[in-house]
Amino acid sequence: MEQSIPSNRTAPTMAPAGKPRLRPGDVLELLKPITWFPPMWAFMCGAVSSGAGLEGRWWFVAGGVLLAGPLVCGTSQAVNDWFDRHVDAINEPHRPIPSGRIPGRWGLYIAILATLVSASVGWLLGPLVFAAALVGLAFAWAYSAPPFRFKANGLLGPLVCGLTYEGLSWFTGATVMLGAAPSVETCLILFMYSLGAHGIMVLNDFKAVEGDRRTGLTSLPVTMGVAEAARFACTTMASAQIVVIGLLAVWGYGISALVVTGVLAAQIAAMPRLIRNPAKQAPWYNGVGVTLYVLGMLAAALGLGGYI
Repeated sequence: MEQSIPSNRTAPTMAPAGKPRLRPGDVLELLKPITWFPPMWAFMCGAVSSGAGLEGRWWFVAGGVLLAGPLVCGTSQAVNDWFDRHVDAINEPHRPIPSGRIPGRWGLYIAILATLVSASVGWLLGPLVFAAALVGLAFAWAYSAPPFRFKANGLLGPLVCGLTYEGLSWFTGATVMLGAAPSVETCLILFMYSLGAHGIMVLNDFKAVEGDRRTGLTSLPVTMGVAEAARFACTTMASAQIVVIGLLAVWGYGISALVVTGVLAAQIAAMPRLIRNPAKQAPWYNGVGVTLYVLGMLAAALGLGGYI
C-alpha cells in the first residue's frame, strides 16, 4: 500500500506590494548553488580519470568546472523552477518564483540568458565540450519544459538527470583534459555511475510527493509508494556499483575496486534506516549515502587515471 506524507504546507506567499524588484540574492537562490556540487564533482572525476597532467590546462579545467556547475546546472535549476512554478506553489511556496520575489516572466528570461552564456563558454572550450554542453542544455530544457517534460515520467526523468549530472559532466572533464573523447573503459564506468545516480534522483522526489500527486507528475514515490520507491532507489545505486567493482577488478584496478567495495558496504549498512522512514530519512541519506557514492566515483577515477 502506498504511504503518504502528511502535509504541513502553507499557502503561497504573495508578492510584496508596489513595483517588484529583482535582487541578486533571489537570482542566486533560483540557481541553487547547493545543486552544483554533483556535476562539478563528476567533472573533476572525469579530469582525474583522464590521467593527463594539469600543465597548460588550468584555464580549461576552471572553465569546465564553471560550465558543469554554475552554468549548465544553474540553467537547469532556473528552467525547472519556471516550468514547475505551479507545483512549487504547493510544495515549496517560499521559493523565489511562487513567492513573487522573482516577478513576472523574469524566471524564464534568466533561464534563457543562462542557456546562452553556458553555450558560449562551451564554445570557448572546444568543439567536443561545446557539443556536450549543447546536449546538457537540451536535456535541461526537455526535462522540465513541454512538450517533452521528462520529469513527468518517474523512470525517464531521474535517468535523464543521472546521465547529464554525472555522466555528461564526467565525459566533459575527461575531454577537457585529453582534447579528445575518453577511453571505452572510462565511458563504461561513467555510464554505470550515471545509471546508479537514477536512485539518487528518486530520493529527491520524496520531498515533492504531495505536489506531484496533485499536479499529475508520476514520480516513483507517487506511482510505487514511498517505501517501494526507496527500495528501488537503493537497489539501483547498489547494483550499478557492483558492476563498477567487477569491471575495475577485471581491468586490474584492484585498489579502486576494494575502495568502491568498502564505500558500497557502508551505503548498504545505512540503507535500512532510509527504508524504515523514507520521507524523513531521505535528506539524511543524501548526506551520508550519497557522499559515500561520490567518494567511490573518485576512487574509480583515480584507478582509471593511473594514480592508484
